[in-house]
Amino acid sequence: MCGIVGAVAQRNIVPVLIEGLRRLEYRGYDSCGVAVLANGEPKRARSVARVADLDDQVRDTRLEGVTGIAHTRWATHGAPVTDNAHPIFSRNELALVHNGIIENYETLREMLRGKGYEFVSQTDTEVIAHLVHSLYRGDLFAAVREATAQLHGAYAIAVLHKDQPHTVVGARQGSPLVVGLGQGENFLASDALALAGSTDRFIFLEEGDVCELTLDKVRVFDRDGHPAEREARQVAAYGGAVELGPYRHFMQKEIFEQPRAITDTIPQADSFDASLFGENAAKAFSEIDSLLILACGTSYYSGLTAKYWLESVAKIPTQVEIASEYRYRDSVPNPKALVVVISQSGETADTLAALKHAQSLGHKHTLSVCNVGTSAMVRLTELSFLTHAGREIGVASTKAFTTQLVALFVLAATLGKLRGHVSATQEADYIKQLRHLPAALNSVLALEPQIIAWSEEFSRKENALFLGRGLHYPIALEGALKLKEISYIHAEAYPAGELKHGPLALVTEAMPVVTVAPNDALLEKLKSNIQEVRARGGQLYVFADADTKIVNDEGLHVIRMPEHYGLLSPILHVVPLQMLAYHTACARGTDVDKPRNLAKSVTVE
Repeated sequence: MCGIVGAVAQRNIVPVLIEGLRRLEYRGYDSCGVAVLANGEPKRARSVARVADLDDQVRDTRLEGVTGIAHTRWATHGAPVTDNAHPIFSRNELALVHNGIIENYETLREMLRGKGYEFVSQTDTEVIAHLVHSLYRGDLFAAVREATAQLHGAYAIAVLHKDQPHTVVGARQGSPLVVGLGQGENFLASDALALAGSTDRFIFLEEGDVCELTLDKVRVFDRDGHPAEREARQVAAYGGAVELGPYRHFMQKEIFEQPRAITDTIPQADSFDASLFGENAAKAFSEIDSLLILACGTSYYSGLTAKYWLESVAKIPTQVEIASEYRYRDSVPNPKALVVVISQSGETADTLAALKHAQSLGHKHTLSVCNVGTSAMVRLTELSFLTHAGREIGVASTKAFTTQLVALFVLAATLGKLRGHVSATQEADYIKQLRHLPAALNSVLALEPQIIAWSEEFSRKENALFLGRGLHYPIALEGALKLKEISYIHAEAYPAGELKHGPLALVTEAMPVVTVAPNDALLEKLKSNIQEVRARGGQLYVFADADTKIVNDEGLHVIRMPEHYGLLSPILHVVPLQMLAYHTACARGTDVDKPRNLAKSVTVE
């Protein structure tokens, strides 16, 4: 949930560290800091405001150094106050930054107190700093290796010590960390994006790795303490500034980028071929008899939608699980199931842990649907399908979700074809529908003025219900999630048929009920559910396909969707729900792109 940047160079590295933090701001944070070795000892600046404030501090104090580390923090242990902000010092000799959570920090803290260490923060990170310091005997690399053997939990760390002025040591377990290779300088970061402009050559550290960076050398040891050769890869990490253009927020911009993102994600081939998922996909697909989808949050809802497609189009049994729940329950593994993991970043801690758990249970075939080709998730799976949403800044996902849906529909159609359930005519029709999606989405985006009018009403509410049926129930879930994420209005979603089983008790004229109403086989059932709400005085807000014959009336507000889109309808229907959440949040004056307590990439459990 945090960002790390570190560097060893022959120039003042502070501007590089600050710029790296700027590139990671979109992930969310509540404090930030930078530390360098200056005149033989570590010096730091910390802020509980934005990176811009930290930059002002650095300029005012003229903080400079050739070796340094920097950090953006989302509070896990301890409130977002200066004493808890990273970098954390140990006896003014060692500085450390940390992503993740140390589960045995209380035991370690008591042990270190017994050795005379004083704790000035409430963080678990301070335990790591003091532990490394206590083990330091003139070799920082050895001290970090010894310390990490005692840590239980997830971490990515970067450490420097005053006695080794041209050295930064890093380590990772359950949280991402990359090494950037330069000429006469080397870098460390939690995301290659942070180092764009400084280098395009990266080493992606593996679980348990410890690395040492000096001016002209990088060495890596694996979890077993053996020297490890890690491939250096050239990655063109886009680092240019992302401009808002005519938009108020990045979320709004990203909503309107969806036609282009979907165009870039749709395969250019005129057929659904297994090779779209990797060179071994044809063999893997021939050996599976079911699917197990693992994901969290918005990605979980894309998996729920995909279940309908996979069982309808490909006729293949599909199970969808919340990743954080799957790992911690007794399950019955099926080695013939294809495990599909879904993540925008490819670094989602719960999903990565669930993937490794599935592999440990004997699942052989794995597939990742991800927006980042260099991510840990893509590297860990046998097969992959990369979405091309581009960089998504807003914490509340929009274009990453719709491109995931495109990827999962392609998977369903491909498996359906290979299993003999999709004819050549159907295949051509599906491809035609996919390619028409961007134009259809542009028509949906034109509904924004009508949605803005609704948002004024919603902004005065504190609760909302979302209803959907069949394929569109997961879309109702996603709509409720978006509203609560950025407007802080409590929102729940239900299958419309469940109204009578409890939620109807909540319906009053003060409770807006948002309904997704496509013209599908469940339309008449949905109309009955709408009448149930009206009979209780509820206020209905319905996104209805043009030919549903649902019209505006007392207590019934209707926005007409441009066209019915069959199996791909969820991709269209989610977009007005995104816009409703966005404009409601704007009307309430919340921080749309950085909602409270949330981070873009969840890299801790």
